[in-house]
Amino acid sequence: MRVRSFGRTDVGRHRRTNEDAFFRDDALRLYIVADGMGGHAAGEVASAEAVETVYGMVKRGLPSLGDPDAPLTPEKARAVCRLIEGAIQAATYMVFAISQLERDKSGMGTTLSVALAVGGAVVTGQVGDSRIYQVRSGRTVQMTEDHTLIAWQIKNGLISPEEARQSPHRNVITRAVGNRDYVEVDTSIVAADAGDRYLLCSDGLHGYLRSDEEIAEIAVHGGDDAVDRFIDLANQRGGRDNITAVLVEVE
Repeated sequence: MRVRSFGRTDVGRHRRTNEDAFFRDDALRLYIVADGMGGHAAGEVASAEAVETVYGMVKRGLPSLGDPDAPLTPEKARAVCRLIEGAIQAATYMVFAISQLERDKSGMGTTLSVALAVGGAVVTGQVGDSRIYQVRSGRTVQMTEDHTLIAWQIKNGLISPEEARQSPHRNVITRAVGNRDYVEVDTSIVAADAGDRYLLCSDGLHGYLRSDEEIAEIAVHGGDDAVDRFIDLANQRGGRDNITAVLVEVE
């Protein structure tokens, strides 16, 4: 499986600093987006530390799983999920430890959305409200679940999606990397097909996306052009947060 990726982050139109971080490595086929939170630049530290830790853990652990192009057996699939979950747990512990050691970093945390292309599949790990989308044959599917209060309320029928857009609680995250020394990680596996596109993005982008069709229409352009279109769209519609997009194309 051959992949290529493109990525960009932007401070947006209202923030002074960029607390988002991203990583992409087409040789390792690992892709990460993190959206940090915390005052006094602590969010920048949290997202950067989380990304670096996940990268290091996956890079060290992946060779032990054998040929990355060999089809995923059920056993190997479970091992890859454990690797990603372990990497995110390590990031959680590292960010939490820094927050305990440095007073001005107290309470910092970050989201993490991780995608690893291996064995003809894409394996994801998720904490927080950054997202991973799959675009296939013009159809967009959100692969990850938001760990937010309003997502939980919608899932349990307490509010409608329309009510959620106006909710004062729409920015409340229920899971984050680093606000404690452990976090529950969601993992998933989907078979990858030639022509697939996978979009990893922070809420500074997906908060401005109006439909699945719009995502597919932009992603089909591919390359840096598509990434620039995503970033420009978010800025044109307000740019109230940092904006990050990583687009992965399966060839």
